[in-house]
Amino acid sequence: MFGMESGDGVGNLDSKSQDESSCSLIESLRLNRDRGINMMPDKYILPVSDRPGEDLGMVKLPVVDVARLRDPRQRASVLETLDVACREYGFFQVVNHGVEREVINRLLDVARRFFELPLERRARYMSPDVRAPVRYGTSFNQAKDAVLFWRDFLKLSSQPLHAVVASWPDEPADLREVAARYAVANHELFMELMEAALEALGIPRRRSLLAELAVGYSQLMLNCYPACPQPELALGLPPHSDYGLFTILLQGHVEGLQVMHHGRWLTVDPVPGSFTVNVGDHLEIYSNGRYKSMLHRVRVNSMQPRISVASFHSVPVERVIGPAAELVDEGNPPRYMDTDYATFLAYLASTGVKHKSFLQSRKLAS
Repeated sequence: MFGMESGDGVGNLDSKSQDESSCSLIESLRLNRDRGINMMPDKYILPVSDRPGEDLGMVKLPVVDVARLRDPRQRASVLETLDVACREYGFFQVVNHGVEREVINRLLDVARRFFELPLERRARYMSPDVRAPVRYGTSFNQAKDAVLFWRDFLKLSSQPLHAVVASWPDEPADLREVAARYAVANHELFMELMEAALEALGIPRRRSLLAELAVGYSQLMLNCYPACPQPELALGLPPHSDYGLFTILLQGHVEGLQVMHHGRWLTVDPVPGSFTVNVGDHLEIYSNGRYKSMLHRVRVNSMQPRISVASFHSVPVERVIGPAAELVDEGNPPRYMDTDYATFLAYLASTGVKHKSFLQSRKLAS
């Protein structure tokens, strides 16, 4: 177990409690409340050097307005905003995206109700296998993390949708229908944003890539970050970048996402009704380094739980991706080696993925 220096005000839990906490953070907290314990399980306490530190303020991300993107008279201006956002922030917020408010609210509600289920009904989907298409667990990679992170999650592979929905949890009873509606609307938004990103990169005619993306890799990650008794000692997720092309994040009203911007951790100030979108490692590779998959992490709080849903999108799992031919020439050689999903999964299973370690492993010597 991870030991703490004296003076942290953190007690030691017995081994049974710590074993339980490694299976389900939510259940561990319930057991602690029943026992009258209001302190951090040791397995979630970060080393001093990894703790979140003081709050350094908020950041307003660039805003991409999809309604303006669809207007031929305004498209060029929005593409410029998108290009700057992907180069300088690696993040942006999307408004007027067309995903119905009812679809969004129902998904957040069904996610909350799933995490409120008794453990034995959630535990059917527990697996240490990061390759499992449906997986309930805690932390980031609980089989490899030396210290666990303050999160329970449900991963749902969502492509091809018709083939995977039947494997999703059947509780709550409306989860499959609600999550499927959201997955369809979310993937349509991804396709529109990806087409715009290709145009902003100067390669708008890659219809073959867009055709592949229509049946590419997609995954929903439902996250629950419970209220934390000592949030200064933990993180919901560690600093990392995302695999894939774009990640589309749905947040409730509780803040928590932080991005690294000019060497400082800043909390994202969300635009009501928006999605937060970030560049993934694949898009940094495909753009040959023009677009950046920036580090981000999740802070937790002591007051209320936070529910979010991250949607990851990329090329089909068997597809090898490398720098786009249009962005490589004698003066701008390839900066990354080709990669595929199998390589990423092998890396994740062997070491876990923190910071931008996977992307760094794909960089070519300059």
